Amino acid sequence: MRSRRDFLKNTTALSLGASLVSCEPIQERAPEKKLSGYAPSERLSTFRQIVQKPVLRSELISSSVWIESIGIFKSGEHFFTKVTSKDGVTGISVNNKKYIESIYALMYNRVTPHFLNEDARDLDRLMDKVYMSALNYKWQGLAFWVGVAYVELAILDLLGKVSKKPIGELLGGRVRNEVAIYHASGNRGNRPEEEVEYLQGLIEKSGAKAVKYRLGARMTYDDASTKRDKALIPLVRKTLGDDTTIYTDANGSYDVKMGIEIGKLLEEYQTAFYEEPCRFDHYEETKAVADGLNIPIAGGEEEVSMRQFMWLMDHNILSIVQPDLLFFGGLTRSIKVARMARSIGIDCTPHISGKALGFLYMMHFASCVPNIGNYQEFKGNKDKVPVFSVTSSLQPKEGKITVPGEPGLGVEFEPGFIEKAVKITTI
Repeated sequence: MRSRRDFLKNTTALSLGASLVSCEPIQERAPEKKLSGYAPSERLSTFRQIVQKPVLRSELISSSVWIESIGIFKSGEHFFTKVTSKDGVTGISVNNKKYIESIYALMYNRVTPHFLNEDARDLDRLMDKVYMSALNYKWQGLAFWVGVAYVELAILDLLGKVSKKPIGELLGGRVRNEVAIYHASGNRGNRPEEEVEYLQGLIEKSGAKAVKYRLGARMTYDDASTKRDKALIPLVRKTLGDDTTIYTDANGSYDVKMGIEIGKLLEEYQTAFYEEPCRFDHYEETKAVADGLNIPIAGGEEEVSMRQFMWLMDHNILSIVQPDLLFFGGLTRSIKVARMARSIGIDCTPHISGKALGFLYMMHFASCVPNIGNYQEFKGNKDKVPVFSVTSSLQPKEGKITVPGEPGLGVEFEPGFIEKAVKITTI
């Protein structure tokens, strides 16, 4: 893997220049005054052009697909969003219970109305519309974009069924049918020996060639967490060997001094990336850590703004971008981030919100994005959603998982799951 400094040598330099001139008043002419102006860098201009280009290949869908209804449903312990066309075709996205219980009212009031009675083939326009309509831009944040993501994913499932194509074909074309995965440990506070044993179990179960473990104490650190970090980092490498790719995630635990200190230890033990060394919105601190190290810095799971991703990449803060496919508002927006990243030669390895069908959404994203990196996070069907696929076991084998090839999301539900569901308006 290229070091961060190798990466920075090849990036485009920031270019500032043009100035703006104030307008003349209609009445008495004021002394001419030149105002300092702003011209975007070449890179930022490229990003803006990428964002304006549609992601959905609407030409693959021959006729209009009018959206008649959108609802949130509960079936047993599971929740899903269902989009129905005027022709009676449905699209489904299964929703994380933890999220949907908090945001369902926001979805009904601020998201779903802006997709109704629209042609689903206009998805790119609709994603802009839902953000700009009814002052929704003031609501931008995780809660808003997760709701948009669930509607978008259901629409993509619908369009896939209408066109008889898997989602990846609709979103640029499939570039791979298998995805190499890594497992991420969520453990903190356990002994280093216990964590290494846990990581070994994850590898043995799936054949994965990569893992990720946690550092710090999540958004903070103390003597106990630092002692664990410094013992765990060399132990993981020693135990798992040089053939295993190792990632780490600090979840914003460090300040600049400690972030660099831990980062140098990670470099010594050939860690492939260092995720969120500083708090996610502490951009200057993250840049200071990145500038002080060679290890690639990963981040972006908490970002909800397209413009903020542009800024992070334009300022060389991240070497690997990680939009969360739900938090950031779905596949089409995340693919635009991936395309911006590709234009400057870096990878987009998405963050996966666990539970529900997050692992399936990741697979379809990975199927059509060239620059996903070597391994993708896999959390599996932890909620035991009753789905199956004819073309995929939905489980990794020898460290890889097959992307379903059927239309839309490519999965079917066990009998009765959809039919017995009840539409919710309160939880």
